[in-house]
Amino acid sequence: MMTDGGATADTNVVMTIPVARAKVRAAGLCLVAATFAAATRVRADAGPPFLTNDPNTPGNGNWEINVAAMQTALPGITSWQLPQLDVNYGLGERIQLTGEIPYVVQRTSGQPQSSGWGNANPGIKWRFLDQGQSGWTVSTFPMYQTGGSAAAQHQGIAVQGPRVLLPLEAAHTVGSLNVDVEIGSYIPVHGEHEHIAGLVVGEQLNSRLELDAELYNDHIRGGSDVTTLGVGGRYHLHRGFNLLFMAGRGLGGASPAQIEFMGYLGIQILLSDYGRRLSEVP
Repeated sequence: MMTDGGATADTNVVMTIPVARAKVRAAGLCLVAATFAAATRVRADAGPPFLTNDPNTPGNGNWEINVAAMQTALPGITSWQLPQLDVNYGLGERIQLTGEIPYVVQRTSGQPQSSGWGNANPGIKWRFLDQGQSGWTVSTFPMYQTGGSAAAQHQGIAVQGPRVLLPLEAAHTVGSLNVDVEIGSYIPVHGEHEHIAGLVVGEQLNSRLELDAELYNDHIRGGSDVTTLGVGGRYHLHRGFNLLFMAGRGLGGASPAQIEFMGYLGIQILLSDYGRRLSEVP
């Protein structure tokens, strides 16, 4: 999720900074074009710890629970989401019910520390196209972002809201690489429209470790762009538990709002049989 002004107002937050959009679009087009090559298998590389979502769902009666800490550092401003909660439940094989909310702690030079709950994001994902391991998977993932409290808005840890995110997600493979793409728009009750585009490319290196890179752009109509580059992945710790990690920064050059660092570290808990046992799937 993205915000239109707060440093940490959402579950996936970056600040608005100016970027060379032509370069970002060129890189994105090259990676998207690669997805038309021959494919052999599909994996979900997007989703936590990344901003981009993927089209896969947990499966009927299965839970995916992500509990994480996320830091965003800018000149004079450091914020943490402690915790960032992301709870997902599979309703049938192609539908996912989701609830997300962060608790935000923010420090600004010369000001007292502020904290509070950010915007909540309930949503539902529907994978309406699934061509199996050798084809495309495509979904839509509408989410309703609630309005933040007056105090949270004043502190810059939540946005006014409410607004609705209407995205599309697609996944394919290119040889050993997995490619996930997401595009979408926020339709606000208050404020400007916002457009997002994310791209994640990665590879499963062995039975435990997956590494990925993400390019993510957020454009506010009539306003600024924010673009980040992140590298991270997932490490299978034990039955039902995965370690999620990511580090990145903004691509805006010299700017007072330049993202100096953004990082994510969390645990993913996978439950099957309606939550009665840990999943055997990594």
